[in-house]
Amino acid sequence: MSHRSHRRRSLAASALVAVGALGLAACTTPTIATGDAAETAASDAVDWSSVEPASQITWWSNHPGSSKAVEEELIARFEEAHPEIDVELVTAGANYDEVAQRFQAASQTSELPDVVISSDVWWFRYHLNDQILALDDVLEHLDGDTDDFVSAFYADYEYEGQHWAVPYARSTPLFYYNKDKWAAAGLPDRGPETWAELQEWSTSLTAQVPADSKPLGMSTGPSWSAWWFENMIWGHGGQYSDEWTTTLDAPEAVAGGQFLHDLFHGDAAYATVSEDSTADFAAGVVAATIGSTGSLKGILDAASFEVGTAFLPDGPDGGGVPTGGTGLAIPASKTPEEQLAAAMFLQFITSTEQTAYFSQNTGYMPVRTSAIESPEMTAVYEATPQFRTAVDQLSAKARSQDWIRVFVPSADQILTEGIEQIVLRGTDPATAWGSIAPKIETAYRENVEPYL
Repeated sequence: MSHRSHRRRSLAASALVAVGALGLAACTTPTIATGDAAETAASDAVDWSSVEPASQITWWSNHPGSSKAVEEELIARFEEAHPEIDVELVTAGANYDEVAQRFQAASQTSELPDVVISSDVWWFRYHLNDQILALDDVLEHLDGDTDDFVSAFYADYEYEGQHWAVPYARSTPLFYYNKDKWAAAGLPDRGPETWAELQEWSTSLTAQVPADSKPLGMSTGPSWSAWWFENMIWGHGGQYSDEWTTTLDAPEAVAGGQFLHDLFHGDAAYATVSEDSTADFAAGVVAATIGSTGSLKGILDAASFEVGTAFLPDGPDGGGVPTGGTGLAIPASKTPEEQLAAAMFLQFITSTEQTAYFSQNTGYMPVRTSAIESPEMTAVYEATPQFRTAVDQLSAKARSQDWIRVFVPSADQILTEGIEQIVLRGTDPATAWGSIAPKIETAYRENVEPYL
């Protein structure tokens, strides 16, 4: 159903929400007055109590964190609890972007799934295109305990007073280091507290990696580069945008770009570009990397050394860590019967027991507060302390992502273009940012502003 004609042009930031003892800040998202939209939603609302769930649904996933076997187990558990519903798991792409492109291509066909991976940089454009269902009513019908979702995660999908996805494979970037190489370099057994400290340590670490490598390995690419770089630009007092206004020309943003440039270029450079930095890290080719918390299980399994984990380092103006990963959405064009079955599935696989299972087998964050300190997760923290780092970092360092990255279609790819100019070509940061800022502003004017 469409709310476009009822949208207001005034914007207000949503409130920051605390999550119990964790003290997590919910992501700030654009909101709009919703009086007329709410009336339309009420008139079009489905009476879910009169709907019988479909007997078969399809789930499109990229299996984040190499989780296909884990997802198959989640499906088996659901089908055991709900034998009246069969779930087909489809590998719809190798990453979030490939799934999204396939979903977009299928939007006007009968090939749409009933459940789709919906990443932090894709769900909002799905909503703008009226492609996904607001989930609040159907979850309320199912007595879904949405208050138990980690507020910082659930609020990421809130717009116009409705939630358009539920959190699933949620993560933050994490600093990984090779404890053997750290010890051989005479360094303390901890991650660097600041980027300046890692710069100091890099001299000792250089001797611990191959001659054609560097101590820090980093990967680039859409849905990745612009995510981890937020820590660096924030650490220099900059940001991609102030709400909808692009701020890449600010001195602080240029300073963040210069820091990135110097990581990879010049006599003091200590970072190298890896096609797959987590694989290179596990192989010992580099001494440290930044990877998703969702890569934790895979890294621990692949590495032959003891893996250390730490918060992302701070810059001269602090830093912070962005939340990210993916949620799960239900297409708006599916029948109520299919939507109800899909909602039952979403509720089940994001329940306390199932999110704990998914977390302990992948490294992604539990998406329910009841799971974070559950006996299952407590046992995981005790056996594998690296898992605890991600939870502690979320509490201590989580920061809302800059609007243009997550809400402007194609902005993530455009930001990646600028970052790769700096990293791969050594382009002057002011030049790189100047080349992409107009593209982001055009994407906003054409793809967002008309619908606000």
